[in-house]
Amino acid sequence: MIIDFTGKRAVICGGSRGIGRSIALGLAAAGADVSICARGAETLEATRQEIAAHGHRAHSGSADLGDAAAIRGYIADAAATLGGIDILVNNASAFGSSDDEAGWMSSMAVDMMAVVHATQASLPFLEQSKGNVINTSSISALRSAARQPPYGAIKAAVIHYTATQAAMYAKKGIRVNGIAPGSIEFPGGVWDRRKKEGSPIYDGVLRSIPFGRLGHPEEVANVALFLASPLAGWVTGQTIVVDGGQLL
Repeated sequence: MIIDFTGKRAVICGGSRGIGRSIALGLAAAGADVSICARGAETLEATRQEIAAHGHRAHSGSADLGDAAAIRGYIADAAATLGGIDILVNNASAFGSSDDEAGWMSSMAVDMMAVVHATQASLPFLEQSKGNVINTSSISALRSAARQPPYGAIKAAVIHYTATQAAMYAKKGIRVNGIAPGSIEFPGGVWDRRKKEGSPIYDGVLRSIPFGRLGHPEEVANVALFLASPLAGWVTGQTIVVDGGQLL
């Protein structure tokens, strides 16, 4: 089955690296015009150029996804540049790990409230296009997360909100789904750093995955592309685990 996004306009919040980058490049390769945002200007521009190489409109905006006003400004700019929004991907994370005010506030602002703000800002465009939303959660949402209490709890809230959004927006013709990745390794990512540091946490996670390796961003992106496509036209309110059996 071929997934074709020709003529579709996709916005990825947190799209310059890792899973977000792979989703953006996958959408562009399938024909979509793509906009991405993140904070790091250099990485953002490098990924924008990769998107543009597919021959479609490529837009980027530097935005702090913990700032509601910045999100609204970015969404408005992206929609104006692309001519609307068909697909919104909420992928940003602060990776809050400390069980203190800073850890909880960063996770709430970026992992949860950015989903709320970006979706609400995109809603008028999604209504026009009968589009869809993809929210990135984590398998940490589905079990205890002693190493990252804020991260796991807030990602669980994202799964709940995904189902709630699906119920709220169905009458508008908008589908909302989620992905819950396991441990994903890519250059410069947290697991890549832990591997290079010789962290015992990396070795423990590696042993927990039946296939004997960590996942790749493209493997998560493929599921996101399916959910955003007409092939998943009767799927809404679901969060799909993509973890190579790590939860097993």
